[in-house]
Amino acid sequence: MKKILFLAAAALLAATAAKAQSGEKNFIDQPYIEVTGRAEKEVIPDEIYLKIVINENDNKAKQPLEQLESKMIAALSKLGVNVSKDLAVKDLSSSFRQYWYKSSDIFASKEYQLLVHSATMAGKALQELEALGISNISIAKVDHSEIEKLRREVKISAMKDAKSKAADLLQAIDHKVGRTLWVQEVDRMPYRASFPVMRAKMQSANAKVEMEQQSEVEFEKIKLEYTVTARFAIEP
Repeated sequence: MKKILFLAAAALLAATAAKAQSGEKNFIDQPYIEVTGRAEKEVIPDEIYLKIVINENDNKAKQPLEQLESKMIAALSKLGVNVSKDLAVKDLSSSFRQYWYKSSDIFASKEYQLLVHSATMAGKALQELEALGISNISIAKVDHSEIEKLRREVKISAMKDAKSKAADLLQAIDHKVGRTLWVQEVDRMPYRASFPVMRAKMQSANAKVEMEQQSEVEFEKIKLEYTVTARFAIEP
């Protein structure tokens, strides 16, 4: 075993010596150019998650929770929402504990999460639910169904931008871009959706003319932005 290790070490030393004699440089010692590549992309969110809370105590008619839920499902289905797929129950509670302490009526509440795929549909859903007396609705989050694919595309674009910059700079001094020696990635993906503006327009959508304007309402786009720093060998 010791003999095998000795022979392997000797072979490694011999290869290193030969490489040094041939004048081939380690990649760290090669002349290189360092550049920063950037890329960005804006996309309209196609996954809008609405938080809906139904409370028996909130509606003036004091309708039972089951009745409100049934009306909500019917209204959303009429709009074309796939309630079996895009509507989920998040939480269920009641004021049963308070009943013992305050001798008050027992009211139940239920929280749902509704997924819609456009700002227009979000506006229509809000209007329909408000007409039923369900007004405790907010926007939980926005996303895109192909966000991972879009991230990869922007990363690739940032790397291409870095190589293109390096090629332009080296061309000015009659040199070419060699192999990539080192890459560092920095990514940023802020979600910036104009929630207040969206709510204001949807909540005032009682008039017919304002209802027509809902088709033009859009969320602020999701901005994907990536930066890479890369080092390329300089070739003559």
